[in-house]
Amino acid sequence: MDKVVFVAMSGARENMLAQQAHANNLANSNTTGFKTDLAQARAMQVFGEGLPSRVYAMTERPATDTTTGTFIETGRSLDIAVEDGGWLAVIGADGNEAYTRAGELQINAANQLVTGSGLPVMGNGGIPIVIPPAEQIDIGTDGTITIRPLGEAAAELAIIDRIKVVNLDKQTSYKGADGLMHVDGNLPQPPDLNIRLRSGYLESSNVNAVHELTSIISLSRQFEMNIKMMKNAEENSTAATKILQLG
Repeated sequence: MDKVVFVAMSGARENMLAQQAHANNLANSNTTGFKTDLAQARAMQVFGEGLPSRVYAMTERPATDTTTGTFIETGRSLDIAVEDGGWLAVIGADGNEAYTRAGELQINAANQLVTGSGLPVMGNGGIPIVIPPAEQIDIGTDGTITIRPLGEAAAELAIIDRIKVVNLDKQTSYKGADGLMHVDGNLPQPPDLNIRLRSGYLESSNVNAVHELTSIISLSRQFEMNIKMMKNAEENSTAATKILQLG
């Protein structure tokens, strides 16, 4: 009976992990540039005494749906959407280069160009972009940042830097616990000069809220089924014990 309990327990555990992933997706259905997390588990045969007829569930590294979301026009000059499946290079909380599609950019107190969550945006030179005081800031389709310095005439324009945009390999990149994309070994990726940016737009989340909600309901029912299996195993074990006691 213990084997039945372990099989049901492994299934219930995977149901809980999958529910967490789908609940997180649903909570981020309105988050700019968010990419849907895919819960993954596979069946593993159990070898031992007898035939390998029992199967446990084993968690695999979750995948991420990198499908491009909808581009929403905002008209704000520091809002950018990345086309062609590219990614903005930023400096993560651990100091390593990471990648995001959340293009709601701002300028912090240190005049650095940062994301909405405060992560510095990197330039092609491999250092954070610093924006001097300016009357106007424009971001070109190639990521070039042009400003009209504070107090200068309209014709006086200066090129500051170019936003680093990369193209990630799906085989070596993954989403970390911080919500950013990372590369195996944290190796900085070279800029892709062919990727274009769309200024004045933001990319919406690619989460399908209806799908996520129905998945949560389905997983909840599967979890209840596994719990019933564990309860049945307990009842069978109790009945078997009573029969043995009669002898």
